Amino acid sequence: MNRKSLILGFVGVFSMLVVKAQSNLLNATTPDQVGVKTAEQLAADNDKPMEYGYVDDRDMMWSKVVWEYIDLNERINLPYYYPIHENSTSKNRKSLFKTLLDGIMDDQITEVYDDTYFTSKLTKKEIEAKLFRIDTTDAGKRALNQGESNIEEFINRTEINPGDIEGFKIKGVWYIDKRQGEMKYRLLAIAPVAPDVQTKNRSDVQTVDEKLALFWVWYPGARQNLYDMKVFNQKNSAYPISYDHLLNAKRFNAIIYREENIYGNRDVSHYVRGNSLFQVLESDKIRENIRDKELDIWNY
Repeated sequence: MNRKSLILGFVGVFSMLVVKAQSNLLNATTPDQVGVKTAEQLAADNDKPMEYGYVDDRDMMWSKVVWEYIDLNERINLPYYYPIHENSTSKNRKSLFKTLLDGIMDDQITEVYDDTYFTSKLTKKEIEAKLFRIDTTDAGKRALNQGESNIEEFINRTEINPGDIEGFKIKGVWYIDKRQGEMKYRLLAIAPVAPDVQTKNRSDVQTVDEKLALFWVWYPGARQNLYDMKVFNQKNSAYPISYDHLLNAKRFNAIIYREENIYGNRDVSHYVRGNSLFQVLESDKIRENIRDKELDIWNY
């Protein structure tokens, strides 16, 4: 009897996970009904990201702000990269870059800045200038000089696509909460990194291997959008995970490229020059110093 109850309980939990993954999948009579929740389901879900607890400044015994780089070429970071083609998957799956960009263009994400210190706020027009470029060919210029107005066929449009994103820069703070007696991490900002659109696919300029942070998003203001968009779960596709959960749980591999310091928060590459291996070792050293801080406090 106990074994039968256990099996029935497992089946019930598994069924709930399937419903959570693709709502109304088994009850849909047309493809349009797949993923559409009823009013009762929406009321019962109460879908929203878990709120951060309030932390008073006096409860922060120690803190350090770090900047990290998430390389999308690493296998563990691929969930943030795919899908790069919207038509290749269902409409409820987007890459992290596409999720952020759509939220910005739909005015759901408004706290977008040009720098990591949140001093220069970007408008949608300024963001589009970082993502799109329009060129007129020489034939089009000659047509304009001859008085022609319809030169659409001579216009080349270049844009930054999800497939062009090579990584993400993130800014976060490690702190020790003396009230709870543990070290915690809080993500503050995230920025997609891609080649400069002004030099992309251009043969008339010298190629510069420089990757730019397109814009910095204040992370707490984007949590709802990142929570609503689910990531493919390779171990169990019936139970997807949200971007908000992945990022807050630090389920990615990243390298620290900057920490707050007395030298104006200089990058690691500014004082460890010309040797990538030593830069990685310096990054690991910074990370270990942060981890040892909690142990040192307990030993003290």
